[in-house]
Amino acid sequence: MAPGFVLPDESGTEHHLSDYLGFWVVVYFYPRDNTPNCTREACGFRDEILEFRDLDVVVLGISLDHWRRHEAFSRKHLIPFHLLSDETAEVSRDYGVLRRFGPLKYARRHTFIIDPEGCIAKVYRKVEASGHSAEVVADIAALKAAQ
Repeated sequence: MAPGFVLPDESGTEHHLSDYLGFWVVVYFYPRDNTPNCTREACGFRDEILEFRDLDVVVLGISLDHWRRHEAFSRKHLIPFHLLSDETAEVSRDYGVLRRFGPLKYARRHTFIIDPEGCIAKVYRKVEASGHSAEVVADIAALKAAQ
């Protein structure tokens, strides 16, 4: 099972993973808003959003940034999905993506596909920011076809 969570989005509204039971969900963790690779990755998911919607897939991005930072990042890059704030790093720890570098901590760039029952169906541990979203779309289509 995917670890549950309750996290605020870019407007401060809380999201529970359990709100998305019955849907395929992509949860992608990333280090920080407004860095080159994180921007590239978010914009890749943005650019593929119609394909995700056609597959009835919810996309959620998670980093340790404060939700107000997500708000500015989302508005600047026209991100059409929710970016969730894991300021306590609890969810990142639960998913095994928390990384420490001296006093700094951040979420590694990992992606999880969660099936409609709430189980992790696929994990991406080595993520290249460019082209990753298209890979995820193709994998979800294959997973759904195999059902």
